[in-house]
Amino acid sequence: MRRALLSVYDKTGVAAFAEELRRLDFELVASGGTATLLAGEGIPVTPVEELTGFAEMLGHRVVTLHPALHGAVLARRDLPEDMADLARHGIAPIDLVCVNLYPFERTVARLDVSWDEAIEQIDVGGPALLRAAAKNHAHVIPVCRRDDYEPVLAELRAGGDVAAGTRRRLAARAFAVTAAYDSAVTAWLAGDERFPETIVPAFDRALELAYGENPHQRAAYYAERGARTHLLARVEQAHGRPLSYNNLNDLSAARLLARELESPACVIVKHANPCGVGVAQTIEEAYEKALAADPVSAYGGVVVLTHPVSAALGERLAEQFVEVLFAPGYDAVAMEALVQKPATRILNDRERRGFDPTERDLKRVLGGLLVQDRDGEPDPLHEMEIAVGSVSPEQWDDLLFAWTVVRHVTSNAIVIARGGMTLGIGAGQMSRVDAVRIAVEKAREHGHDLTGAVLASDGFFPFADGPALALRAGVTAVIQPGGSRRDAEVEAAVEEAGAAMVLTGRRHFRH
Repeated sequence: MRRALLSVYDKTGVAAFAEELRRLDFELVASGGTATLLAGEGIPVTPVEELTGFAEMLGHRVVTLHPALHGAVLARRDLPEDMADLARHGIAPIDLVCVNLYPFERTVARLDVSWDEAIEQIDVGGPALLRAAAKNHAHVIPVCRRDDYEPVLAELRAGGDVAAGTRRRLAARAFAVTAAYDSAVTAWLAGDERFPETIVPAFDRALELAYGENPHQRAAYYAERGARTHLLARVEQAHGRPLSYNNLNDLSAARLLARELESPACVIVKHANPCGVGVAQTIEEAYEKALAADPVSAYGGVVVLTHPVSAALGERLAEQFVEVLFAPGYDAVAMEALVQKPATRILNDRERRGFDPTERDLKRVLGGLLVQDRDGEPDPLHEMEIAVGSVSPEQWDDLLFAWTVVRHVTSNAIVIARGGMTLGIGAGQMSRVDAVRIAVEKAREHGHDLTGAVLASDGFFPFADGPALALRAGVTAVIQPGGSRRDAEVEAAVEEAGAAMVLTGRRHFRH
């Protein structure tokens, strides 16, 4: 008769799994609470202490850490020496190991968790058993997740055993579970250390994608273990085709910008750059501003709204081609109009937790990672200096709005804005004056008068040519980091035009 060892913290479904194993002629061995549960259900079970000769000790710290169990799991059935060792010690092999681990991540996520409580939730025996079973998967079936119970049982019923390919998959899953568990413990113990000697993040596949940036590239979306929230946490897709790689990339860019704006706000993104941004007293007006900023580029874009979609706004959105629509709720009439657009992916945002301001920014480079603090903290107003002229309250509002947006545009980046609306955006240029030229031309292309507008630059102006071009177009205030050797020339050009300039002292490159 084969034997199964069960030792689980999450006992959901384990009694039914064990009962079915017993029907398939498995003798059941279980630890502590698992054995108590099975016995209470009337399922014959042998407590592990009957095999080890030791009761659990040290306040449940030592339960399954014993040669009688690990030898039974690790023995190679096709190696006579291993089987002779088992016989010499009176140990019978174990053929299936079902283990899940203490909920360490859930425990340390609590704000009131104590150090001692967290330490006691670091599982030792569970990972050891699981790794042993996974190592010896040629002879032992490792089971670590509830969603594997039925597939394993199905194979056992059909053929009396579990196929080699399935065993290999189960082993890989087991090692992934223990690796992710160790990663969580490592991150917690490292605490506030921003750049530890070794980074061991863990990610779980959250969504399979049809392809990557291009059709010939395979892709998937993974959510980071231990993150406060993630791109699709508590997000429901109410309508439309499956999300694509590019959809998710643009959605991330739009959400990161939208969270920094005073709402109601609307952000429209194409190719990971905002093409239109609006803030207003109503979400309807905010959308109209964002759309009017650059209606051509908005075609097929990702639209993120900070307020629910009303009936009127839903009907207006239905007039446009929108790839992805993201909002915290939709009026029923709005949904009726929007679902008539089969290509639009409608996402309902139910997440109310904020993004973690301490989250690190990871960028893959050849053979490694570049790791930095995420550029998400607002710049202190008291550190900003009015270097030229005077700034009216209305101009301050526009300058801070443009400064927020430009942080989310690929460098070299220029944003021209007025009245809570972007008028022209110059993105991703190798020359800053070219970024200014594009922003001005885009604004004019869409009929925007730049008189009284403001300009934000993510980096300093190396020459006065960029500001001069914008000032001639009607811009009356500029916000930029400063720090150029030619700051005096730039300031002189702004002063000569009768405009104002604010220096923030902080650059915001984005690549």
